Amino acid sequence: MVAIRPVLRLNMSGCGVGPDRALEADRFQAALDMAEYADNHGFAIVNVEEHHDVDIGWMGGPLTMAAAIAARTKRVQIRGSAVLVTLYDPLRLAEDTALLDVISRGRFVLCAGQGYRPSEYHMMDRDFAARGATTDFVIETLLKAWGGQLFDYRGQQVRISPLPYTQPHPPLHIGGMSRIAARRAARFGLPFFPAQPHAEFEALYLEECRRLGKTGEIIVQREMQLWFIDEDPDEAWAYFLKESQQYSSWRRTGVERSFSNTSQSVDELRATGVYAILTPDQALARIKAATADYMPIVQPLTGGLPLERAWRCMESFGKIMGSI
Repeated sequence: MVAIRPVLRLNMSGCGVGPDRALEADRFQAALDMAEYADNHGFAIVNVEEHHDVDIGWMGGPLTMAAAIAARTKRVQIRGSAVLVTLYDPLRLAEDTALLDVISRGRFVLCAGQGYRPSEYHMMDRDFAARGATTDFVIETLLKAWGGQLFDYRGQQVRISPLPYTQPHPPLHIGGMSRIAARRAARFGLPFFPAQPHAEFEALYLEECRRLGKTGEIIVQREMQLWFIDEDPDEAWAYFLKESQQYSSWRRTGVERSFSNTSQSVDELRATGVYAILTPDQALARIKAATADYMPIVQPLTGGLPLERAWRCMESFGKIMGSI
């Protein structure tokens, strides 16, 4: 039997920077309400992510948001994909993630990313050129800290609290879209979570796991199209163009990224297939046509969409889940 496991993506693009502070607070409150709604209507995952120095606004505090979601939900997995671990103090990240693991009873998954934008490193007073070595150090520190014993940290014995709920450690995936990321995941014996399907990197990871005698696991989102449910798709497209142009402005040579494109108009964006703005009937037809397990990504809070419209998207999808 085909399993439908929807993902609610909360990246908060277009949120948090507008002049009406009450409205911006309403947007973040709506995100928490939507996470609770997703928990009660068959969603499998609520995904939060991290970016900084963004003109239109984006999710800047994924761990704080994940904790708030954990307090409002009971079943759904909460995934931080990706959390830019190189921008954090390693021990603070270890303790905050351990606390999240306790609060959520193991439902929070940390997907460790390192980012690719120098401005984010500058903003957080981190060395962009050293990001690879920093990533390795952070991962090593997390795994030691979560072990529950005293361990050496820069020449001094330390331990964290609370201890994680999940043993041997909270769910930790290594994100990235590079051969280095694939090899890093294999070296640490952790699941590899590429940002999009990539046969070469996935094969490299599994080969490295075999070479090192590690058990490999690939976590990848095979359905990459972002869904929005609306009775009038034509009118909704402008908000998605705003988000797409912001995200795509971060392009860097040699960095593969999901969702990036060069669209300058709604027509061009439609043609990319990055987003699917569907009527409820169209969305239901796609789900019914699935011949394998299916994980549509639903993104209701995009580019500052009006909250009433965002809620219509969520409630329409909730009805679809109820009908199947």
